[in-house]
Amino acid sequence: MILQPDRDGAGVGELIKLGIVFVRRQYLVILVTAALVTASSLIYLRLVPPTYTAQVQIILANPRAQFLQQQSLLSEPLVDVAQIETQLQIIKSRATAVEVINQLKLANHPDFKASDLSLSSLQRWIQRWRSDSLKDAQSAAPNQPSETTIAAFLDRLSAGRISYSHVIEVNFSSSDPVLSAEIANAVASTYINGQLSAKFDATRTATSWLQDRLRNLGDEALTAERAVNAYKSQNNIVSPGGKPIGEQQINELNARLVAARAQTSDALVKLKGYETILQTGSKSSPVAGLPEALGADVLQSPIITSLRQQYLDLARRESEWSTRYGRDHLAVVNLRNRVRDLRTSILEEVRRLAESSRNDFEAAQQRQQELEKQLTQAVSHSRLTNSAELTIRDLESRSKSLRALYETFLQHYMGSAQQETFPISETRVIFPASAAQTKSKPKTKVVLGIGLLSGLALGILLAFVRDVMDRVFRTTSQLEATLELPCLSLVPILSVSRQQRPAARLQQTQEELSQRIISTVPDIHRAVVGMPLSRYTEAIRSIKLAIDHSPAKTPNQVIGITSALPNEGKTTISASLAQLIGHSGKKAIIVDCDLRNPTLSASVAPKAPDGIIEVANGCCSLEDAIWRDPRTNLAFLPAVRRGPLLHTSEILSDPSICKLFDRLRQSYDYIIVDLPPLTPLVDVRVTAPLIDCYVLVVEWGRTKIDVVQHALHTAPTISDALIGAVFNKTDIKAMARYDAGRSDYYDDSHYIRYGLSGS
Repeated sequence: MILQPDRDGAGVGELIKLGIVFVRRQYLVILVTAALVTASSLIYLRLVPPTYTAQVQIILANPRAQFLQQQSLLSEPLVDVAQIETQLQIIKSRATAVEVINQLKLANHPDFKASDLSLSSLQRWIQRWRSDSLKDAQSAAPNQPSETTIAAFLDRLSAGRISYSHVIEVNFSSSDPVLSAEIANAVASTYINGQLSAKFDATRTATSWLQDRLRNLGDEALTAERAVNAYKSQNNIVSPGGKPIGEQQINELNARLVAARAQTSDALVKLKGYETILQTGSKSSPVAGLPEALGADVLQSPIITSLRQQYLDLARRESEWSTRYGRDHLAVVNLRNRVRDLRTSILEEVRRLAESSRNDFEAAQQRQQELEKQLTQAVSHSRLTNSAELTIRDLESRSKSLRALYETFLQHYMGSAQQETFPISETRVIFPASAAQTKSKPKTKVVLGIGLLSGLALGILLAFVRDVMDRVFRTTSQLEATLELPCLSLVPILSVSRQQRPAARLQQTQEELSQRIISTVPDIHRAVVGMPLSRYTEAIRSIKLAIDHSPAKTPNQVIGITSALPNEGKTTISASLAQLIGHSGKKAIIVDCDLRNPTLSASVAPKAPDGIIEVANGCCSLEDAIWRDPRTNLAFLPAVRRGPLLHTSEILSDPSICKLFDRLRQSYDYIIVDLPPLTPLVDVRVTAPLIDCYVLVVEWGRTKIDVVQHALHTAPTISDALIGAVFNKTDIKAMARYDAGRSDYYDDSHYIRYGLSGS
């Protein structure tokens, strides 16, 4: 079974590794920024004066005593979100602020004066602009505090609802904890007193109105009652029990008529039932059918019940014997005759009951007719007094309504009069304010925490911006991906100790000049010879190995060393590579083709009378222009600058230079050519016929990516002949912070294990 790798886990691990590398790379920026912001937070805490906040809690809808709720003239307020918001606005109103400021004489307090001085210039300009409109109001009310004092007071005052309860918390902030508690309690007291005053005024106004209204209602009710009595006397209407006599008589007759009609209906139903039974019995056969047709009323008669029982017994026996002995048997015939006789007896009894029921029906019908006649007479009599009764009802209704309204108003008036002597508010303080022991703002931990987090965030942001804007080469993978060239070597920054430095002379003797012997080689050029086990020398060996084993499968005899910009170390790399090849026993020559700025010639053979230009022009032979290093047997063809050269590209592209290089190919195994940089000059572009391969030197952490890309784009022939690039002046320890995947590669311990030194 093959286990597949967890791609998500690998991606997360890669991101974490990149993040760690990013922090290691930019940690100084992050730490310095965080330290500066944290220091700013400390300065802010030091400069900003502390503020103390006092809190007082007020509960709304304070329940009243039961007797006060019953006697209250004003309805209980419904405490909802809108009501609570209204109370909050009352607490934070200008009226409350003015009253508390005047009560505690806060207009001249230093806190509020400081608030006046701390106003911005824009606010002061607005106040001056409004000063003309405020002069009249201030002259009308000289005791009123200034607008600035009120604004400062309201800015320090806050009120809010605690969760979903009916409790309001009032907060006031000040630099004096005792003063903040005093003001918070004064605000709560002012608010509650205002509620009491408003309720007392409302109750007093309502009581006064009720008193006048009661007087009017009493007079109106008395007048209405007198009008009712006077009308009854004029129309001789007596109403015992509150109802007229005619109306009572009609009601009684109606009740009796309903009962009589019910009696008549019951008697008629019973009579029809008997008649139905008689009709059914006369049409049915003599022996069967009668007992089954008897109704419930008939069965209530004990005589019929007894006869029916006998009838059913004989009928059953007759049916059994007919089956057993036959229908014509004498016993069966006798039974059949007896059944017929019983049926006849039942019918006779039913006729008697029907006759009795008919008599009852006729009597009930007669009583019903008499009651209907009496009711008709009573109704016709009552119509004569209908008009008077309607008037009486109207007068009595108005009188009762006025009396009931009077009683209601009287009850409310009594309750209001009693409550006026016992005022109570729906609000009360449940937790008074006290002097705060700790400051409310600025909060030291919060400010420091925010400062530290903000500093880290800002530092990471600045580090990210710095990292993004750092458009230079930092890693081999970055170089290879950008230029599509292999990175041949990482040449570290070379630090040559004094013990390892060769004793180079500043001046050459006459004998050395005559024999063209190199004796003033810079220490850095001798490093590959003086420090053969150094990391620097190993990096130069890597360049030679890449030249010898180029993928092109063609011998690279002439190697051109160039760079995108000056001062990237191409001359040092050229000299070190030539020294290494010469020290290994190969015949090597280094040619200085940087005709406008022959730095290598100036440092190695500053007294050379002739150089490559003179050899190409035929003014001097090749053997007379070449200098040699006795330690490495390295040959050097300098470039002598006698004056300004205006056409160096034409000189390098001249056929005589090509012939010169053909002679060098025949005499030397390796020809190292120190070329000028690509970007400032075009000289390198004309050397394609002379050079077998090129090596591009890139300074680590300094060479811009865009510059190198542009240089290679403008020189396609050089770009095609490049075998790779070299990182020069590489800070190995710093590079480990940029290359997340190969940080162990840059550890010096791997070199020390094999006898090499890190420098």
